[in-house]
Amino acid sequence: MIDVDTLLHCRWVVPVVPRGLVLENHTVAIDDGKIVAVVPGEVAAARYRGREVVQLARHAVTPGFVNTHTHAAMTLLRGVGDDLPLMRWLTQRIWPLEKALVSPEFVYDGGRLAALEMLRSGTTCASDMYFYPEASVRAFRALGMRFVAGIIAIEFPTAYASDAEDYLRKGLAARDEFRNDSLVSFTLAPHAPYTVSDHTLQRIAMLADELDLPVHTHVHETDDEIRQSVTQHGCRPLARLDRLGLVSERLIAVHAVHLEDSEIGLLADRGASIAHCPASNLKLGSGIAPIARAAAAGVNLALGTDGAASNNRVDMLSELRLAALLAKGAAGDASVLPAPDALDAATLGGARALGLQRRIGSIEPGKEADLVAFDLDPPETRPLYDVISHLVYSAGREQVSEVWVAGRRVVEARQVLLASAHADLMPSVGAWQNRCRQILLTPGAS
Repeated sequence: MIDVDTLLHCRWVVPVVPRGLVLENHTVAIDDGKIVAVVPGEVAAARYRGREVVQLARHAVTPGFVNTHTHAAMTLLRGVGDDLPLMRWLTQRIWPLEKALVSPEFVYDGGRLAALEMLRSGTTCASDMYFYPEASVRAFRALGMRFVAGIIAIEFPTAYASDAEDYLRKGLAARDEFRNDSLVSFTLAPHAPYTVSDHTLQRIAMLADELDLPVHTHVHETDDEIRQSVTQHGCRPLARLDRLGLVSERLIAVHAVHLEDSEIGLLADRGASIAHCPASNLKLGSGIAPIARAAAAGVNLALGTDGAASNNRVDMLSELRLAALLAKGAAGDASVLPAPDALDAATLGGARALGLQRRIGSIEPGKEADLVAFDLDPPETRPLYDVISHLVYSAGREQVSEVWVAGRRVVEARQVLLASAHADLMPSVGAWQNRCRQILLTPGAS
C-alpha cells in the first residue's frame, strides 16, 4: 500500500483533459499538494492508504476555477456606480472614490472580501490588476488562495505611485518580496492602451521578454476607446500594441469586445489569450465579445469576473453560464461554445493564459491539487443526465461544498476554513461603506 495525504472518493471526476470526459466512481489521490493518481475506486482501495479520506458520493469534482481578470479590492465599491457607461463610471464614480479611499488597508480588506466570495464559488486562483499588489497578495494568501498579482502601470499619479516607472518599480519589488511563495505569481499589467504611453508599453514589452511574464491589459473594451486610438495614434489599439511588440503568447487581452476578423486572426496566430468578462461587458454596455469566432480561430479563451464594482459579483460559476449562453445568442448557433469548452475556458484556459497550465487547470497526475467539489444532489440539479452540462447551465455557487488549493482543504461543508481568523473583516467592510457613502454625499463627488 502506498501512503498518501488525501484520498477523494468521488461520484464523478471531471478532469477537463481530455475535454468532455466524465469519470464515474473514481478516486483522486493527493500527496504533498499534488495529484498522484486518478483511478477507479476499487483500484485506489487496493493501492493507496490515505491519511485523510473524503467521501464525495454526491459530488462532481473539477479543477478549481481560474479567474483570469479581476480587481479584487473593488469589492468595497460594489454597487456604487451602477447603470453608468464605462467612461462615466470611471470618471464620475470610480476614480474619485479611489483617489479618496485607496490605501494598503483598503486593498487588503477588499481583497479578503473578494477571496471569501471567490472561494465560496469555486475559484482557487485569481489574476488581479490593482494598486498595492503586495496588499492583495497578503489578503488572498491569508484565505489560502492561489494568486497572480498584476504589476500595474498607468501614466497618472495616485497615492500608490507617482508615474509609470514608479508603478513598475514598486510592482517588481513586490515580485521580489514574494518570489519564494509557490502560490504567488505575477503579470505585467499596463492598465489599457488609452492610459499608457508608447514608452511605457515598450518598457513592458522588454520586461515581459526578460522576466518571462504574461502581459495583462484591457483592450478593445469599447468603440470609443478604438475611435480615440485612431485619432491619437493613427491605428486601433491592438495594432498599436502589436507595433510595440506586445502581441504574443504572453498577451492576455482583457474584454476584447470589438474585434475585426483580422484582429482575431492576429491573436490566434500569435498564441495570445482573451480574458472574456461577459457580465461586466453587458453591465457597462460595452458590447458582446465575438467569442465564438475567436474560439473557432484558435484563440485561447479564458474567463474573468472583472471587479465587483462592474459585475457586481466575483462568481466564476455564473460567469461560466453567461459566457456559454451569450456565445450562442451572439452567433445565432446553439452549438457554439458547448459546455465542455466553456468549462475548459474557466479552468485550463485561464491557466494557459497565465502560464500556469503545467501546474493547474486540469485533474492530472503531477499537477497541483486545486480542486472543487460540487454537490449535485439538490433539486436544482436533478434529474442528472449530463454532469458537465449541469455544472455549466444548472449549478449555483451554493452547491460548492469543498475546495482544495495545492492539496490543502480551504472550504469544508460550504465554510471557508480560515474565515474565522478574520473576525475583523465585516466591521472593516462596514467602516469602508460609511466612508464611501460620505464621499458620495459630498457635493461634487459624483
